[in-house]
Amino acid sequence: MFQTDDTIVAIATPAGRGGIGVVRVSGPDAQRIATALTGRERFGPRHATLVRVGARDASDQAILISFPAPFSYTGQDVVEISAHGSPVLLHAIVRSAMESGARLAEPGEFTLRAYLHGRIDLVQAEAVEDLIAAVTPLQARAAFDQLEGTLTERIKSIDAALFDLAARLEASLDFAGEGYHFIEPDRVATEIGTIIDSIDVLLHDARAGRVVREGAQVVIVGRPNAGKSTLFNALAGSGRAIVTEIPGTTRDLLTETVEIGGIAVTLVDTAGIRAEPSDAVETEGIARARSAAQRADLAVLVLDRSRPLSGDDDVLLQSVRKSAHVVVASKADLPSAWDDGIVFGLPVAATAGEGLPQLRDAIASGLGLVDTHRDTPAVTNIRHVELLDRARAALRRSHDAAAASMPEEFVAADITDARAMLEEITGHRSVDDTLHAIFDRFCIGK
Repeated sequence: MFQTDDTIVAIATPAGRGGIGVVRVSGPDAQRIATALTGRERFGPRHATLVRVGARDASDQAILISFPAPFSYTGQDVVEISAHGSPVLLHAIVRSAMESGARLAEPGEFTLRAYLHGRIDLVQAEAVEDLIAAVTPLQARAAFDQLEGTLTERIKSIDAALFDLAARLEASLDFAGEGYHFIEPDRVATEIGTIIDSIDVLLHDARAGRVVREGAQVVIVGRPNAGKSTLFNALAGSGRAIVTEIPGTTRDLLTETVEIGGIAVTLVDTAGIRAEPSDAVETEGIARARSAAQRADLAVLVLDRSRPLSGDDDVLLQSVRKSAHVVVASKADLPSAWDDGIVFGLPVAATAGEGLPQLRDAIASGLGLVDTHRDTPAVTNIRHVELLDRARAALRRSHDAAAASMPEEFVAADITDARAMLEEITGHRSVDDTLHAIFDRFCIGK
């Protein structure tokens, strides 16, 4: 996968028919292959040229753009051919390119070459995949910010502070015999503490950032006929769930993906939960409902305000309070059968659409997304979170060693470990297994 001295080719546009389809070629033979496909020998750099592409099985008029190295996406010679978007035609162009010496690209290989040739760092490479996979504007904005280098710059700033501190510590060690100290021992702990604070700022919004990138699962629970399926349909904007007056209508889990607070939320409608199910099928449905609620990022507990609170309601209230949740007082357009002071529930009349905007805001808040529209989280990737956590732990050890006036070798060693974690985030220090795991998720052609 890490061979970069050959020439690769792939279709860069999605599968299926379209107005335009793009075939991308990258490598030392890209220009020669372009000549073989078109019969032309010269192409102006970064200029669109109308050509006739002759493939063995088909031919077409196309636009060809040449990007000579190193000023291309991959850092190599790149040729992009924009032809009519017929899958038959595009595959014929790819086959002709392969017959002329190109190799079919592996998933993510164009972006991998961009990373290996220093055109982008590893954070930006991951942002390319996130941008392609984005399904909401907020996901796209968070990915684009990382592609622009916002997180990279913050990581580099932290690493530069650590490098400066490490250099002074190393100088003190080198000249220890002469009695020189390039930084006072009490100052070391203070500077490390400031750097830890900078990492804490990044980690503070990491939970919200992961939800932005990965989406969230929100499970709707409640006793039978509480209004769960009606609420599910109202949030989903369609009649996905069957709604009847018969208790236990919903037996299995129903899911629908919607946008709430700028993120992709998988809504899950569940069977009504009660202490005494009527049959084995309902028992299994209740078990699945409980399991889904335990795994959810947030639970929406629906309480029927038109009926007195029951023992089943009390049990459900106790269970959801252990994690992120929103309590809904459903059927708010009907007279209330219980005192709102006993338990707070957000009034919602799903059929009439009343209270739904407030419920969406409450769900977003429960997922930690209150301020994401104003300030996109810098950290959205679990790999980055884990490495930042490890860097912080190493700096905490270094801080404690400095505060205890331990030898500078101990302090410097943990600083070196922390820098290694930061360099692994950006890919300055890379592990082959990590690269394989990242780029294998890409689509072919990117």
